[in-house]
Amino acid sequence: LRGSIDYTGPDGKVRQIKNLLKETVMRVTEELKPKWCWSVFKDNAGVIAFDEDHGVSFKVETHNHPSAIEPFGGASTGVGGVIRDTLGTGRGAKPIANTDIFCFAPPDMVQERLPQGALHPKRVMKGVVAGVRDYGNKMGIPTVNGAVLFDERFAGNPLVYCGNVGFLPKEMVTKKVTPGEQIVVAGGRTGRDGIHGATFSSVALTSESEEISSTAVQIGDPITEKKLTDALLEARDQKLFTAVTDCGAGGLSSAVGEMGEETGAKVNLELVPLKYAGLTYREIWISEAQERMVFSVPSKSLKALMKVFERHEVEATAIGEFTESRRLELFFEGNQVSDLSMEFLHEGLPKTVRKAQWSTPKLQEPTIKPETDWTETLKKLLARFDSCSKEPIIRRYDHEVQGGSVIKPLVGVGHDGPSDAAVVRPKLDSKRGVVISNGIGIPYGDLDPYWMAALSIEEALRQIVAVGGNLKRVGLLDNFCWGDTDKPEILGSLVRAAEACYDAAMVYQTPFISGKDSLHNEYRVKDQALSIPGTLLISAVAVMPDVTQSITMDLKQSGNLLYLVGETRAELGGSAFCALNGQLGSQVPQVDFKKSKKILEAVSKATEAGTVSACHDCSEGGLGLAAAEMAFAGGIGLQVDLKQVPVERALQEAEVLFSESASRFLVEVTPDQKQAFEKALKDVPFAAIGKTTDKAVFQVNGLKGQPVINASLEAFKAAWQKPLEPYF
Repeated sequence: LRGSIDYTGPDGKVRQIKNLLKETVMRVTEELKPKWCWSVFKDNAGVIAFDEDHGVSFKVETHNHPSAIEPFGGASTGVGGVIRDTLGTGRGAKPIANTDIFCFAPPDMVQERLPQGALHPKRVMKGVVAGVRDYGNKMGIPTVNGAVLFDERFAGNPLVYCGNVGFLPKEMVTKKVTPGEQIVVAGGRTGRDGIHGATFSSVALTSESEEISSTAVQIGDPITEKKLTDALLEARDQKLFTAVTDCGAGGLSSAVGEMGEETGAKVNLELVPLKYAGLTYREIWISEAQERMVFSVPSKSLKALMKVFERHEVEATAIGEFTESRRLELFFEGNQVSDLSMEFLHEGLPKTVRKAQWSTPKLQEPTIKPETDWTETLKKLLARFDSCSKEPIIRRYDHEVQGGSVIKPLVGVGHDGPSDAAVVRPKLDSKRGVVISNGIGIPYGDLDPYWMAALSIEEALRQIVAVGGNLKRVGLLDNFCWGDTDKPEILGSLVRAAEACYDAAMVYQTPFISGKDSLHNEYRVKDQALSIPGTLLISAVAVMPDVTQSITMDLKQSGNLLYLVGETRAELGGSAFCALNGQLGSQVPQVDFKKSKKILEAVSKATEAGTVSACHDCSEGGLGLAAAEMAFAGGIGLQVDLKQVPVERALQEAEVLFSESASRFLVEVTPDQKQAFEKALKDVPFAAIGKTTDKAVFQVNGLKGQPVINASLEAFKAAWQKPLEPYF
């Protein structure tokens, strides 16, 4: 991502990319230069302004390979690691919310289809969920947002994204190491677990990985990290240290090496507290044992710092000092074992040049079988693993702890409807809140990774708007998970996705503030390689001025109007409808960025004016699935007329019902608010397409006026809730 790339695009022309990240993702923020972005791409997490005195940080990590061979441990330490990213941001941010997004193979996948040596996806899924639950709940951090997706190509190599949102005073956003300050390591002890964790994550998995690389999986201890968190925040408030970072990939080597880049560092490795005797100096230096943070501490503050850690029962040890030498000097039992220039350490690696290419694939139009009744099709869509209720997973997490959750993962009369995004209040004495969302659309990448990336950004922003937020202060995070980027066609798809990140974010005026990549996600059996589909997760964090204006997706009362905002097009490519019929389709949904921005801003204007009772974004499964979810989440009947749906041109009934065209919302409006709502949306496509009723039935009239969907809310809800229940 940072090396040179010779890229051949779909037009056949070759151009050189010197640094893909700087020319796309980071370029957005550099060109926008928003004053409310306080810290971007230079710390463990990005930080945006929450109010005049506080900032919000956000970071999302991946822990894919460890979770593939030890699902519980891999996922739990993924959560622990991203929490330490928050603690190591500035001079320490308080963790206030977790997010998690998983990509698994289907849990009902037959054993014969699994690659040799891979764990069954049911075992992987249960272990990962248990690991996330165990660490997050014990840390006292609510898990408020996420997603779970399924594709057979994740057999052997699941994706486990773990995110954490933090909160910190403005004065604590900056950090600075000064020569002469003490290097202090605090928290857990160092052991052999986690050695080569970073390098293990950058190679393909094989059937021997569990045996060969098992020691690369770290061992987590959330209770130690909870005590470390409390001690760190107390020491921060007493201003007892000037800089802090976490021991993540590379352990002490990365933590001390990064902190001492501008100064130099001298470390006595025999002083590092160990779990057991016998570690070599090399093992001590690169171990990725968990729950450890490194601090830069003025000598005059060392005694007071140690007292704070002692009171919280956290082990802390001074292991060296930062120097003026601009060199990394390591000693072990009186012998010097390393002497490297910091400049060489950070900039000495030769730049690589890779080949990349992307060409438009040849695709077939989907075959749409005409139906007179789409009821059973909608039930099947609701029952797909991708679309179905994730309540069996969500209920294992605490999403109430800390008392700031305003919109939770499950909403509605039964607290079991699918929320679009989370809203959290970091300061309980303030109405100001934070909106957290994500966008991810794997099948679209099989058609065109450019539009997959664009749709992921648009979906994350759409979900912010759906809960009452706006685009005025939104920070984006990118997490690229790809296959072997030494292969030109795979690297080419990555380039194509990164280019979309720049194009979309510039129009929406939403800067990127942080990100992380995970490449070489393959599972190899002998000479065959099973690569994951190129997967981009876009996470978004927004500031909401008043959480009392937040809204949920469940219908509120009978006698109201249902509007569809946005235009529906013949875009079934990569859709849930096509997947249900074993097809991919050809026309991937595309985003008209300028029109999309106008639509999102118009809906925000309507919600801020108080004209919206409920709002739900149309994405996977299209209009049909979104409307059904709104109805059974609210326990309110709904009638929809497809003839009223705003369309680009004449469409087939299935396209109107199940197209996944971007930038669309279903909005419930009371008759009293009809005029004000329509005034707010006067410059964008919209139409009243239905009304709520007092009968617990979901009914859709087709393009010829005849009923094409008619079933009880209970039947649809049951189809939606059952699929994952047997696995937990």
